[in-house]
Amino acid sequence: MPSPAPPPISERRQRAAQLLHAAGVLPVITVDSLDQARAIADALLEGGLGTLELTLRTPVAIDALATLKRERPDIVIGAGTVRTADDIRASIDAGADFLVTPGTPASLAEALAAAAIPAVPGAATPTEFLALHALGFRHCKLFPASAVGGLAMLKGLAGPLHDMRFCPTGGISEANAAEFLSQPNVACIGGSWMLDKAWLAAGDYARVRDTAARAAEIVRQVRGA
Repeated sequence: MPSPAPPPISERRQRAAQLLHAAGVLPVITVDSLDQARAIADALLEGGLGTLELTLRTPVAIDALATLKRERPDIVIGAGTVRTADDIRASIDAGADFLVTPGTPASLAEALAAAAIPAVPGAATPTEFLALHALGFRHCKLFPASAVGGLAMLKGLAGPLHDMRFCPTGGISEANAAEFLSQPNVACIGGSWMLDKAWLAAGDYARVRDTAARAAEIVRQVRGA
C-alpha cells in the first residue's frame, strides 16, 4: 500500500511555527543510553522545557527517540542532525514531531519538503535561506549562529527575508539567550548550556532541571507569557 500523501506545505509550515514559538528554548541533546535519555528528558520537563531536539549522533538515538515518545507522550521531540533521506524515514518511524538539519543541501531540502512532518532546515547564508524559501520553508535554523555573525546576522537577514523566522543555534548561552530571543525574527533559540557534560557524567540532573527552569524563565520574561 502506498504511503499517504504528506499534509500540504502550508499546514506543515504553520505547525513548525507553532512548535518553535511554543518551545522558546530548544534544548539540543545527545544521549548515550536510554536511561540517560529518560533522565535528561525528565529533568528538562521538570524545569519547564517540554520540547527538545534529540540529535542523531549516537547509535542509540533513534531508539531513544522512540522510547521517549512512547513513555513520555507529552514531550515534543525534534530529530536533530538529520542529514539523509534515511534519517528522515527513521525519525518519522520513531515518532519524531519535527525534523532539524545542521545544513541543507538541495537533495535534502527536497526530501524535507516532501516529508510528512514539519522540518526546520539549517543554513548559514542568505543564499541558502533563499533556496529554502523557494521550497516553501519559512522557519529555519541558523547554524552555527555565533560563528556566522550571531545577532548581527539575524539583524541583517531581517530586511531581505522579512517573512522568515529563525532558530539560532550554536554559541548561545544563558548569558546571551534573552538578547537572541528578543530579536523580532527569532522564533526560538537552540542550545545545550543546560546540559553541561560534567553534570551529565556525574548524574547531576538536578542542575539540568534548575538550569532548564532558568531558561524557561528567560522565555517568560522576554515574551511576557
